[in-house]
Amino acid sequence: MAAKAKRSWREKLEDSKDLPKVMAIEDGMVKKWGGGTVVIPAPLEVDEIMRKVPEGRLITINGIRSALAKKHGATIGCPMCTGIFASIAARAAAETAEAGEKDVTPYWRTLKEGGVINEKYPGGLEGQKEMLEKEGHIVVQKGKKLAVQDYDEKLIELKLKKRAMAGSSVGSRDRSRQPAA
Repeated sequence: MAAKAKRSWREKLEDSKDLPKVMAIEDGMVKKWGGGTVVIPAPLEVDEIMRKVPEGRLITINGIRSALAKKHGATIGCPMCTGIFASIAARAAAETAEAGEKDVTPYWRTLKEGGVINEKYPGGLEGQKEMLEKEGHIVVQKGKKLAVQDYDEKLIELKLKKRAMAGSSVGSRDRSRQPAA
């Protein structure tokens, strides 16, 4: 039996897996996030937001989550899925750049809270530091991490159009389809 070919990051980015979905916040998430709903975004939605950040400006993962929640009328955007999909978008951008294409998602403009650079993105801390400094940002040491100085003055708040999700459901954790209330 032949080994299954490994999917590229670009293929992973384009695989929506029936997302986005809005679901009720349940179980362990209630303690941390409270009640309400959570949107599980599609990977391309996260990439779309990252692409909208212009040169010289920044966004945080929580900023992306907030924009997604507003777009889908949810209480919060899923922290885990948003982070994973941002990472996939970053790796797909690096793949695209390696293929010689110029139009890539500027993933280095997406920071963690506190303006911290994501060490897991392509190029690591030093590669992203270089790209951020080319755009005029000052990168400083913050403990063992690197962060953009005065990042909060350069944050962008995106206003995304609310959209009705076809086949959207507010369901339980098992993601069974239930009509929205």
